[in-house]
Amino acid sequence: MTPDVHHHHTLSVVVDHAHELDHMLGSAIESLQQSAAANPCCGILVTREAAGKYTVAHDPSVPFGLTHQRAV
Repeated sequence: MTPDVHHHHTLSVVVDHAHELDHMLGSAIESLQQSAAANPCCGILVTREAAGKYTVAHDPSVPFGLTHQRAV
């Protein structure tokens, strides 16, 4: 029996202009959604680290199929 292994990926998004934000975050979220579909275990957490800097990550505290947002 093979152990159930989950790979939690994290992507960093850094933007210089506000008009780039939606596209860049959307691309990062879409990428993680695709990898989560192959190995469903958790949802996606978007964290605003600072102005123009975000982390998009698989997070076990978020139910599979959902995306939550948090500001630090």
